[in-house]
Amino acid sequence: MTRIGAGLAVGADLARDAAEAADQALRPLDGAVPDLVCVFGTPTEPDDFSAAVLQVAEITQATVVIGCTASGVLGAGAGVESEPAISVWAGHLPGVRLRPFRLDVLRTRDGLAVVGLPDITIHDQVGLLFADPFTFPIDGFVERSNDLVPGFPYVGGLAAGPEGDSTRLALDGELYSRGAVGVLIGGDLDVRTTLSQGCRPVGPTMAVTKAEGNIIFEMAGEPALVRLEELLTAMPDEDRLLAAEGLQLGVAMDEYADEHGQGDFLIRGVVGADRATGAIVIGDVVEIGRTVRFQLRDADAARADLDEVLTKFRARPGDLRGALLFSCNGRGADVFGSADHDVKAVQAGLGIPGVAGFFAAGEIGPVGGRNYLHGFTATILAFGTGPGTARPETSDG
Repeated sequence: MTRIGAGLAVGADLARDAAEAADQALRPLDGAVPDLVCVFGTPTEPDDFSAAVLQVAEITQATVVIGCTASGVLGAGAGVESEPAISVWAGHLPGVRLRPFRLDVLRTRDGLAVVGLPDITIHDQVGLLFADPFTFPIDGFVERSNDLVPGFPYVGGLAAGPEGDSTRLALDGELYSRGAVGVLIGGDLDVRTTLSQGCRPVGPTMAVTKAEGNIIFEMAGEPALVRLEELLTAMPDEDRLLAAEGLQLGVAMDEYADEHGQGDFLIRGVVGADRATGAIVIGDVVEIGRTVRFQLRDADAARADLDEVLTKFRARPGDLRGALLFSCNGRGADVFGSADHDVKAVQAGLGIPGVAGFFAAGEIGPVGGRNYLHGFTATILAFGTGPGTARPETSDG
């Protein structure tokens, strides 16, 4: 039977606290040895995390131990930001197939090459991935992953250290300060992914009628900036303030849907505008003909979207036992008034206590069958019993 536990401990002695968090995570396993253990820490010094990881590995005797440093951690129904803490997630996963890997970047005559990724086969369901944003080309890797093995999902996040270049990545007793670490998860178990982008749509849906790269010149036959100004004029004052703080654009994932509402879009930021051309600039490439809709983010929208996502996710057949959670480092106390919000919401929404993860500097997860690097999302990798459902079966990669 699949058994999953999560632990969290706060304090300056990360090695001692790691032992406490590991003990908490092991209790629900009833003596079973975990197959997969994840460790996330917010150390005062980068090397403190190394001692904590070794402590967890010795206590749990897990087959694979993986983790990273972060700006905050989640576990055991709580979130901790900006103070030393450690979170441990332990999963006894009968039938699982785990293949850990480490990615690094080599310079070649043709540019940069990512090395270390195993061949992906039909037995692999999902890739768990943690990367250092300063030394690993995560945008390019995520984009390329969609071409290498279409439909194969990656879930995880970007790590952070107590200082700008002091990230630590952990894999099976080894600590790294660059690249990425991960594990391919497959076999005979239920593995599922979902994410909440924390937005609510405003204004009408429109087709992009003129665009080049990430610049949208026209929406529904009119200059994009004109469409935006019409929307802003019609907004109530409180929404106009939210738009000023960071307006988003949603790109519909299903062009054939009769309606496009909350949760049906890939969210990207509106990063600029050009009054001379009437264009707006988006944080991604948008093709002519795509359906788009402006979006706003606030605490209420983020709560509502996460609740809706969890309700739909839990309605799928199967017996969930635990989950890993990667929340944007902007989704903590500054937004919700408490760093506990996302982890408590996932526990309650999915009916599972074994939830742990970290506050990421960018979240990795699939939308509409393609992998993306996100901001302000809560990305979830859930585990249950029964056959896997993370992706449809395909030929070997």
